[in-house]
Amino acid sequence: MLRTHTCGQLRKEHVGTEVTLCGWVENKRDHGGAVFIDLRDRYGLTQVVIGPPEAEQASIDAAGHVSAESVIKVVGVVANRLEGKTNDKLATGEIEVRCPKLEILNACQTPPFTPNQPDLPGEDLRLKYRFLDLRRQEMQRAMVLRSQVIKIMRDYFAEHDFIDVETPILGRSTPEGARDYLVPSRVHPGDFYALPQSPQLYKQILMVAGFDRYVQVAKCFRDEDLRADRQPEFTQLDLEMSFVDADDIMGLIDGLVAKTAQQVLGKEVTLPLPRMTYEEAMRRFGHDAPDLRFDMEIVDITEVAKKTEFRVFRGTADAGNFVRGLRAVGAAEKYSRRQIDELTEFVKEFGAKGLAWFRVEENGTLWSPVAKNFDEEHLAEIKSLMGGEPGDLLMFLADTWDVTCKGLYALRKRLGKELELYGDDDLHCSWVTEFPMFERDEESGRWVAMHHPFTAPLESDLEKLQAEPENCHAQAYDLVINGSEAGGGTIRIHDQEIQSQVFDLMGIDEATAEDRFGFLLNALRYGAPPHGGIALGVDRWVMLFAGLENIREVIAFPKTQKASDMMTQAPGEVDTDQLTELHLRTLAKKQ
Repeated sequence: MLRTHTCGQLRKEHVGTEVTLCGWVENKRDHGGAVFIDLRDRYGLTQVVIGPPEAEQASIDAAGHVSAESVIKVVGVVANRLEGKTNDKLATGEIEVRCPKLEILNACQTPPFTPNQPDLPGEDLRLKYRFLDLRRQEMQRAMVLRSQVIKIMRDYFAEHDFIDVETPILGRSTPEGARDYLVPSRVHPGDFYALPQSPQLYKQILMVAGFDRYVQVAKCFRDEDLRADRQPEFTQLDLEMSFVDADDIMGLIDGLVAKTAQQVLGKEVTLPLPRMTYEEAMRRFGHDAPDLRFDMEIVDITEVAKKTEFRVFRGTADAGNFVRGLRAVGAAEKYSRRQIDELTEFVKEFGAKGLAWFRVEENGTLWSPVAKNFDEEHLAEIKSLMGGEPGDLLMFLADTWDVTCKGLYALRKRLGKELELYGDDDLHCSWVTEFPMFERDEESGRWVAMHHPFTAPLESDLEKLQAEPENCHAQAYDLVINGSEAGGGTIRIHDQEIQSQVFDLMGIDEATAEDRFGFLLNALRYGAPPHGGIALGVDRWVMLFAGLENIREVIAFPKTQKASDMMTQAPGEVDTDQLTELHLRTLAKKQ
């Protein structure tokens, strides 16, 4: 071993001990002929002193020329810091290591940025030099937290008799959902493997095979447009269980949430986690992953709108659409007319035509530029429905159900942050259940599965599968943490005939179904048990439990929003010989 201790390990009880430390030069200071170096590794930071009487002048001069981020080795004796020089912010702040000399293991050329600088450069530069960025304490804490969360998950499911089974990375393309990443086969010219979007079909096969409880930390891939909380390759905790219903699976995950919150954040979570149906979530919050860290629910005033003389409200309501609003408690004085105009432009980004608003005055009346279009009776009715109190700001959208949902959800999210209605360390976890089985694809007009085509309908809705697919609800459940989907699961179809009906509804004919999913349909014919499961987004869990907003901050080597790796420059070109061996040629040329 090159070192006897780490840079975060030494304390007062080590005083007088000879130690060997290795690490990176965080800072360097020259004080009266002695050089002070803050030596860093992932465990912490130790102050090293190279000066008289221990060190000769040549060693002091050499230490003075060591560049930041160079890797050095020091051998010295642990000593108490001088009186008044201790650092309460450091675990090692009561001691220092006095060294006669240091050894440079690898000098660092001038870096494009240093991990300890107060103002970080742009993300592209940080990703290009990710090996420097990963030296930051924030990044290292995130990676340690990620490791801790995955260990908690593995231990939890091991305690509950789950079997860890690795499923294939190279599989069959089943293009129902996001685009697959395809891998050409050298030994099967013209054929392609697909990287898994999830281990969904394999884990269902494992249930048919009798494994009962399967779990895996699985790498998955989706060739889709990216956002701050999405990556083309991601990690999920994947599990499947036989002879269970939705309550069993949600109850199991409740325990995992509680254990993770306690061990990672020191928070106690009340179980069972609250649940609401999809329809309730859309009605109350306009979204299927509502942030429940704060109040502020959507209120429907459409019936009142039908009676008013305000053409925007009445025309919308008479056309069969909706007038819905939010109450921002005590916000009337916090938003000026200019700021409300900014909110109006904001909701237009989500298809809304405008934003109507009222301020609740001290005397309890409603004031607004459009108030003249309402009589007192209707204003009082609106105020009563909204629960308005003096100082409140009431805001409304008049539009279709979808536009009011999208616009008010986004507005609620923005207001929650701007009005500081929740703390950075607040944690709220809940379930949304009973999603619609299907939704219409805007381009093709055909039915597509809201979750995936292997989801079982509610038993009470089974008869609606053929007659009323638009009213058929799924045995589906999403875990929501602080307004982000942190996992999604369903009870699966275990009857081959019902699975074939679902394929037929989705426009997948019998021949296509057999070609793409024949192995699953065949397995369902051979004694498939009732089963279901869930996939938890590991990257997103770590991001949420770390209190971060960008998923790239919890992945060691992430891709950009253009799905490229700035450090390795992937994806990249390959030479003609490689393409020929794979029986491929490219059509598009780089510009």
